[in-house]
Amino acid sequence: MADYTKEITKRRTFAIISHPDAGKTTLTEKFLLYGGAINLAGSVKGKATSRHAVSDWMEIEKERGISVTSSVLQFNYDGYCINILDTPGHQDFSEDTYRTLMAADSAVMVIDASKGVEAQTRKLFKVCAMRHIPIFTFINKLDRDANDTFDLLDDIEKELGIPTCPINWPIGSGKKFRGVYDRDTRKVLTFSDTMKGTKEGIGEEISVDEPRLDEVLDAEQKEQLLEEIELLDGASAEFDQDLVNEGKLSPVFFGSALTNFGVETFLEHFLKMTSSPLPRTADIGVIDPVKEEFSAFVFKIQANMNKNHRDRIAFMRICSGKFDASREVFHVQGNKKMRLSQPQQMMASDRHVVEEAYAGDIIGVFDPGIFAIGDTVCTPGKKYAYEGIPTFAPEHFARVRLMDSMKRKQFVKGVNQIAQEGAIQIFQEFMGGMEEIIVGVVGVLQFDVLKYRLENEYNVEIRLESLPYEHIRWIANKESVDIEKLTGTSDMKKVKDMRGNPLLLFVNAWSVGMTLDRNEGLELAEFSRN
Repeated sequence: MADYTKEITKRRTFAIISHPDAGKTTLTEKFLLYGGAINLAGSVKGKATSRHAVSDWMEIEKERGISVTSSVLQFNYDGYCINILDTPGHQDFSEDTYRTLMAADSAVMVIDASKGVEAQTRKLFKVCAMRHIPIFTFINKLDRDANDTFDLLDDIEKELGIPTCPINWPIGSGKKFRGVYDRDTRKVLTFSDTMKGTKEGIGEEISVDEPRLDEVLDAEQKEQLLEEIELLDGASAEFDQDLVNEGKLSPVFFGSALTNFGVETFLEHFLKMTSSPLPRTADIGVIDPVKEEFSAFVFKIQANMNKNHRDRIAFMRICSGKFDASREVFHVQGNKKMRLSQPQQMMASDRHVVEEAYAGDIIGVFDPGIFAIGDTVCTPGKKYAYEGIPTFAPEHFARVRLMDSMKRKQFVKGVNQIAQEGAIQIFQEFMGGMEEIIVGVVGVLQFDVLKYRLENEYNVEIRLESLPYEHIRWIANKESVDIEKLTGTSDMKKVKDMRGNPLLLFVNAWSVGMTLDRNEGLELAEFSRN
């Protein structure tokens, strides 16, 4: 037993969240650089010939320079085994990020020092707060002109409703950026614009009392630093590990991921301040990661990761115990024993087959179409399910027209597979079949991804016709309601989802209210639990 207690204890599993362009992918790459997982940091955007970020693998991501799907990256550093869940920053992919956060034990929030808290950060933060997971803040891009540091912290506290505790403090920004002051050691780590693709250049560490500091800082900067230190010591929240663990205090770090400054300091502090895999709630109570035998849940499904093999991968977060590839597991929702086929761990699109993995790890397994997001697998003889992952209501709808009716079979297969990944939701006429398909998405960019993937992966061309619906409701008490006899407004449309559940589409919120008034006892829900 002792050997795998040690393995679980050294695991750290976290998600990186941010608004687009805050530097999240660059920060992820620099972490990998320290873990020796890569030797040269790539550039996300730029010309077609430039290297792409390690974590962005889908073709459309390479073309647009955005993270469309969440990647899973594992590396070792300083005795820890680290699993990073990189998430899409773009708000049109917030549902994928939400599911990924369900698999993480903590989150790193990357904020652009010149912009502060942006809309998407706010939305993602609410998800972290809902789960009470620890949130660490990395304020990035200090090598560019930044907002006032106190204003940035105020912004986080006001917008996100969480107190902050700066662990270090920036000295200047942009051309006048000189480094960061470590509040614990009272030393200044000096900034030198190091090689962008290599490991952190060792800046000098100079005590704040040493005369040599005058060679790095001008008189005005030094005076400002001393004033700010005094202010900080008197006004900022004190570091409290218990509050950090409960997601009620966010430690804040400053740096520049692009020039690789402050990243290693952040990583070292972060690893000490985060915990090993946390217990999780199932329908039979709390499952301890060390004491209980193997269990995991599916948080993501991705088709066609490898174009040469039409494959579909179910990503599982191991919640307890040790996974052994040679043993059978029990698929709770399918109610049957099975072997997990080709279990692998990922380094972006590179994968290697694994024989064993531990609580905290993420594994991808070949899925012949039996898994759904939110499914639980556990040791045979046990039977419990982890809490389901909510399906959010789409906000944009379009009718899908197939351009070549001879390709109907590929079309149905493609749409179904992409829908099972959770990126889009598909609906049919309530009384009809697959002749008419309506697609619903949380963000309009998902329509582009759908069109692109159907053409490139399934060789199917489609036309999307925008529909006016903006509201969708699941019928919560479908067993006691005669759907056919429901009387709604003229703009209401009855549809069903992939599982045959009845739903109602509306053009405006007023129609939702009117339909409830006209049908006594009808209960409508804004999201459905898988």
